[in-house]
Amino acid sequence: MPADLAVIGLGHLGLPLVQAAVAAGIDTVGYDTDPRPCAELRAGRTPVEGSLTASEIRRMLSGGFRPTTNAAELGRVRTAVICSPTPLGPDRTIDLTALGDAARALAARLRPHTTVVLESAVPPGTTENFLRPLLEEGSGLTAGRDFHLACSPSRLDPGNRTHTYASTPKVIGGLTSACTESAAAFYGRLTDKVVRARGPREAEMTKVLETNFRHVNIALVNEMAVACHDLGVDLWDVIRCAETKPFGFQPFRPGPGVGGHGVPVDPGCLPYSSRTPGHPLRMVSLAQEINDRMPSYVIQRCATLLNEHGKSVRGARVLLLGVTYKPDSADQEAAPAREIATRLMDMGAQIGYHDPHVLDWRVRELPVPRADSLYEAAAAADLTVLLQQHRTYDLQGLAVKAQLLLDTRGATPAGAAHRL
Repeated sequence: MPADLAVIGLGHLGLPLVQAAVAAGIDTVGYDTDPRPCAELRAGRTPVEGSLTASEIRRMLSGGFRPTTNAAELGRVRTAVICSPTPLGPDRTIDLTALGDAARALAARLRPHTTVVLESAVPPGTTENFLRPLLEEGSGLTAGRDFHLACSPSRLDPGNRTHTYASTPKVIGGLTSACTESAAAFYGRLTDKVVRARGPREAEMTKVLETNFRHVNIALVNEMAVACHDLGVDLWDVIRCAETKPFGFQPFRPGPGVGGHGVPVDPGCLPYSSRTPGHPLRMVSLAQEINDRMPSYVIQRCATLLNEHGKSVRGARVLLLGVTYKPDSADQEAAPAREIATRLMDMGAQIGYHDPHVLDWRVRELPVPRADSLYEAAAAADLTVLLQQHRTYDLQGLAVKAQLLLDTRGATPAGAAHRL
């Protein structure tokens, strides 16, 4: 049965789009080159941690959403949106393998007049120089003439109830003005505001700017955290005062590291082209270096605190609280908790954890003991480290029960714990 929309890639980007489309009454089919997400969804389960709940998945299915591994379905839709993952590879450049697989699957079934949109985070030029040739070669059609092609980078903030899909403006850059308008007509059914970019590269670069704005400002405040600790200055009080300035300042807060799905596009430089050399992003590269150092700084603070209380890291019982990358979510993507746990284990510490959203946590493929009773575990641990401030944590009560508490988020009352 034909559908209005095909969402290709049923992960963190694709599922919220499916949810918004189904809620808007759009007949939607979901396709993934990996059969596992479809099997999980058909069973009423979410295929990725920290994404939609089981009840939300069931509502989507009852609303007509059809997850499928049958690529033939892609040839029966008016709009196809590619939401494939584009993770950082070992060399810290973006891996476009999944995007290429999705493009080839779509190209073999692409029909004239279809609107194709790329939502994945990609380097500028990917829509035109990587996706377009794959679609044209595989279909025999020409983008901008036979089918519409556009980029509309995802702007998701999982768990944010204020900025929903509908209330978050959508940036769209098409290969031609007609491509832009076709994609805008689709997204106009899902969101309150559509912002037209000059073209695909401007839309792609918008994502690069937004993501690296976050990294650079977090790096700044992380450096401030280290400096303020050395100087005996309360950084959180500094931030509280600074954010009263009504112009020229936006508050960011330090932490044990940077997690999430939005990754900076190659922190060293933007991609090379056939005409120009790579463009170095020195500020971004330095920010990445600073943020990558934060887990080591947390370890250093742990060791110092234990030493000041007459204990060694080796043999110490350390309880990690909150192992996700953001509060009140089960999403662990790029969260610093795993690196911190690994380093503590290498130093001989006995690691345990507590997280109301993560029932099973593994480091180096080995299960980490989960605390059943938070207060009892904190009282028994030589050191408790708050890595994520989930809403369910009573931090004042925790500060009383814990033998020694390191708060990496500045969430505990002033003077109740050692802050980062």
